[in-house]
Amino acid sequence: QVQLVESGGGLVQPGGSLRLSCAASGRIFGINAMGWYRQAPEKQRELVARVTSGETTNYADSVKGRFTISRDNAKNTVYLQMNSLKPEDTAVYYCNAIVQTSSLPNWYNYWGQGTQVTVSS
Repeated sequence: QVQLVESGGGLVQPGGSLRLSCAASGRIFGINAMGWYRQAPEKQRELVARVTSGETTNYADSVKGRFTISRDNAKNTVYLQMNSLKPEDTAVYYCNAIVQTSSLPNWYNYWGQGTQVTVSS
Protein backbone atom coordinates (compact mmCIF):
# COMPACT_ATOMS: atom_id res chain seq x y z
CA GLN A 1 0.00 0.00 0.00
CA VAL A 2 0.92 3.62 -0.35
CA GLN A 3 0.54 6.33 2.29
CA LEU A 4 0.50 10.08 1.75
CA VAL A 5 1.25 12.14 4.85
CA GLU A 6 0.60 15.88 4.75
CA SER A 7 1.95 18.59 7.05
CA GLY A 8 2.14 22.36 7.23
CA GLY A 9 -1.45 23.49 7.62
CA GLY A 10 -2.62 25.91 10.25
CA LEU A 11 -4.05 29.33 10.99
CA VAL A 12 -2.62 32.36 9.22
CA GLN A 13 -3.68 35.98 8.81
CA PRO A 14 -4.74 37.34 5.42
CA GLY A 15 -1.68 38.17 3.35
CA GLY A 16 0.40 35.55 5.14
CA SER A 17 2.14 32.44 3.86
CA LEU A 18 2.12 28.72 4.53
CA ARG A 19 4.01 25.80 3.03
CA LEU A 20 2.35 22.41 2.76
CA SER A 21 4.32 19.20 2.38
CA CYS A 22 3.19 15.72 1.38
CA ALA A 23 5.45 12.68 1.55
CA ALA A 24 4.53 9.42 -0.18
CA SER A 25 5.77 6.12 1.23
CA GLY A 26 5.14 2.41 0.86
CA ARG A 27 5.08 0.23 -2.22
CA ILE A 28 6.18 2.79 -4.83
CA PHE A 29 7.62 1.81 -8.19
CA GLY A 30 7.02 5.21 -9.73
CA ILE A 31 4.94 8.35 -9.29
CA ASN A 32 3.29 10.17 -12.15
CA ALA A 33 1.43 13.33 -11.22
CA MET A 34 1.24 14.75 -7.71
CA GLY A 35 -1.09 17.50 -6.71
CA TRP A 36 -3.08 19.40 -4.15
CA TYR A 37 -6.84 19.69 -3.95
CA ARG A 38 -8.99 21.56 -1.45
CA GLN A 39 -12.49 21.37 -0.11
CA ALA A 40 -14.24 24.18 1.70
CA PRO A 41 -17.38 23.60 3.77
CA GLU A 42 -20.39 22.81 1.59
CA LYS A 43 -18.31 22.99 -1.58
CA GLN A 44 -16.95 20.35 -3.92
CA ARG A 45 -13.32 19.32 -3.84
CA GLU A 46 -11.35 21.29 -6.41
CA LEU A 47 -7.91 21.12 -7.96
CA VAL A 48 -5.48 23.69 -6.59
CA ALA A 49 -2.25 22.73 -8.33
CA ARG A 50 -0.69 19.73 -10.02
CA VAL A 51 2.79 18.76 -11.20
CA THR A 52 3.60 15.88 -13.52
CA SER A 53 6.66 13.67 -13.48
CA GLY A 54 7.98 15.85 -16.27
CA GLU A 55 7.62 18.94 -14.03
CA THR A 56 4.70 20.36 -15.99
CA THR A 57 2.50 22.37 -13.65
CA ASN A 58 -1.03 23.67 -13.76
CA TYR A 59 -2.93 25.82 -11.31
CA ALA A 60 -6.47 26.85 -10.54
CA ASP A 61 -7.07 30.38 -11.82
CA SER A 62 -7.84 31.54 -8.27
CA VAL A 63 -4.30 30.74 -7.04
CA LYS A 64 -2.15 31.61 -10.06
CA GLY A 65 0.63 33.99 -9.10
CA ARG A 66 0.19 33.26 -5.39
CA PHE A 67 0.79 29.50 -5.01
CA THR A 68 3.74 27.45 -6.27
CA ILE A 69 3.84 23.67 -6.47
CA SER A 70 7.10 21.72 -6.57
CA ARG A 71 8.26 18.17 -6.04
CA ASP A 72 11.35 16.33 -4.86
CA ASN A 73 11.39 13.03 -6.71
CA ALA A 74 14.20 11.62 -4.58
CA LYS A 75 12.00 12.07 -1.50
CA ASN A 76 8.65 11.28 -3.16
CA THR A 77 7.46 14.59 -1.77
CA VAL A 78 5.35 17.40 -3.15
CA TYR A 79 5.18 20.92 -1.75
CA LEU A 80 2.74 23.79 -2.02
CA GLN A 81 4.04 27.24 -1.19
CA MET A 82 1.07 29.51 -0.54
CA ASN A 83 1.64 33.27 -0.44
CA SER A 84 -0.72 36.23 -0.17
CA LEU A 85 -3.34 34.03 1.41
CA LYS A 86 -6.96 35.12 1.38
CA PRO A 87 -9.90 34.11 3.58
CA GLU A 88 -11.38 32.31 0.56
CA ASP A 89 -8.36 29.97 0.59
CA THR A 90 -9.69 28.48 3.83
CA ALA A 91 -10.30 24.77 3.27
CA VAL A 92 -9.05 21.30 3.96
CA TYR A 93 -6.16 20.66 1.60
CA TYR A 94 -5.63 17.13 0.28
CA CYS A 95 -2.55 15.68 -1.31
CA ASN A 96 -3.00 13.40 -4.32
CA ALA A 97 -0.60 11.11 -6.16
CA ILE A 98 -0.87 8.77 -9.15
CA VAL A 99 1.35 5.85 -8.20
CA GLN A 100 2.71 2.80 -9.98
CA THR A 101 3.09 0.08 -7.34
CA SER A 102 4.90 -2.58 -9.40
CA SER A 103 6.59 -3.05 -12.77
CA LEU A 104 3.18 -3.60 -14.32
CA PRO A 105 1.82 -0.55 -16.18
CA ASN A 106 -0.99 0.04 -13.68
CA TRP A 107 -1.43 3.36 -11.92
CA TYR A 108 -3.46 3.99 -8.81
CA ASN A 109 -4.89 7.14 -7.29
CA TYR A 110 -4.01 7.87 -3.64
CA TRP A 111 -5.12 10.60 -1.24
CA GLY A 112 -3.75 12.03 1.95
CA GLN A 113 -5.86 12.53 5.07
CA GLY A 114 -6.10 16.29 4.59
CA THR A 115 -4.72 19.28 6.46
CA GLN A 116 -6.73 22.30 7.54
CA VAL A 117 -5.73 25.74 6.29
CA THR A 118 -7.56 28.66 7.89
CA VAL A 119 -7.00 32.24 6.76
CA SER A 120 -8.50 34.67 9.23
CA SER A 121 -7.68 37.79 11.18
